Amino acid sequence: MKILYTFCAVIIMFSISGKAQENNLIAEGAELKLVADGYEFTEGPAADAQGNVYFTDQPNNKIYKWSANDGQVSVFMEESGRANGLYFDAEGYLYAAADKYSELWQISPNKEIKVLRDNFRGQRLNGPNDLWVAPDGGIFLTDPFYQRSYWSNSKQPIKEQRVYYMTPDKKGFFMAADSLVKPNGVIGTPDGQSLYVADIEDNKTWKYNIGKDGKLENKTLFTEMGSDGMTIDEQGNIYLTGDGVTIFNSAGEKILHIPVNKEWTANVTFGGKDKRTLFITAMDSLFSLEMNVTGQ
Repeated sequence: MKILYTFCAVIIMFSISGKAQENNLIAEGAELKLVADGYEFTEGPAADAQGNVYFTDQPNNKIYKWSANDGQVSVFMEESGRANGLYFDAEGYLYAAADKYSELWQISPNKEIKVLRDNFRGQRLNGPNDLWVAPDGGIFLTDPFYQRSYWSNSKQPIKEQRVYYMTPDKKGFFMAADSLVKPNGVIGTPDGQSLYVADIEDNKTWKYNIGKDGKLENKTLFTEMGSDGMTIDEQGNIYLTGDGVTIFNSAGEKILHIPVNKEWTANVTFGGKDKRTLFITAMDSLFSLEMNVTGQ
């Protein structure tokens, strides 16, 4: 069944701080717009090369697609493995943190599904949550534990809640970081040199250098704020979620807060034909905001 929504259904006003105006991140006169609603819990927005934005309704086990051509939303995949975070690689493959069976999925352009991983050294993963695909095709995956009603197991399979790394050839799968309480959001820089990981339970976001074979090195505190999902723009600003969207510059200084009139903001990405539209998933809705910067 195809579901269509009007792109500019509702407009929500918000104020912009002085620092935000100085940085000129938001397009002049832009207002937060409700793109679509009526879901149970939206997550995992990711844009393809054409600027189409895919997002999940995790409790309802679906992936949706917003079209950059006509602004309409339709069902992309009915059975999504309870996908949470999504990310595209340079070849057009969509990757999903599918926690129904604690799996990492690769979805081809014609919707063929390949399970890349469901365990670490024989132990079932805790619950893949979010991921980032590096320029060389390596994948960083966060694996926190959030008990799901559809799981048969009630015990956390792996004691540590970690970040894992899958090699570009999709054969190697290694622990990248384990000194975290509950890693959640993850995003890297376009040069493949740095990775940001949000520890949502410890209320911190960390920055790592990406070393040889995906090894995370030189862990440094980026900001004392955790996050659900996150993204980065062309200036190196980091966008954290939870209470609306909070933007930090590359030095870890807060430069803008975008209020979203929902109890929780789960994730964020850039999309649209010019990648200058910020898409925000929040509770039962998908929002957009026109920006002066592009996403990476």
